[in-house]
Amino acid sequence: MKITSPVFENNESIPSKYTCDGENINPPLEFIDVPEEAKSLVIIMDDPDTVRLVGYVWSHWIVWNIPVGIKTIAENSVPPGVVGPNTRNNHAYGGPCPPDTEHHYFFRLYALDIVLDISEDSTKQDLEKVIEEHIVARAELVGLYNRK
Repeated sequence: MKITSPVFENNESIPSKYTCDGENINPPLEFIDVPEEAKSLVIIMDDPDTVRLVGYVWSHWIVWNIPVGIKTIAENSVPPGVVGPNTRNNHAYGGPCPPDTEHHYFFRLYALDIVLDISEDSTKQDLEKVIEEHIVARAELVGLYNRK
């Protein structure tokens, strides 16, 4: 399985349009080779570089129960599924906005063997515990951003 974006390559810069310095909208994403046994998809976008600043990984976007038939998420759209709370407690995409230097933004795609039955207020930590034993495939796309 693979996750890609037509607007940035893995380990390359995310265009500012998709950050707090631009329109703060989600970039388009594409999913390739989702396993046949998958029943749902999960996307988690987070920034582990914040650990050195605030002591925890900053969550920017969390979506679960995405139907396996979904192969793309369009720019500035909400994919079908459940949008959970990010670190700001918004049920939405929150673009990169590093306070210091260049940060790494991980877009992680998980294919699960179940459809989740959890509250829409479940945190990233809650989600990660529940999906742990149900992951049939995973993929990751890393984007970089540094405010000018």
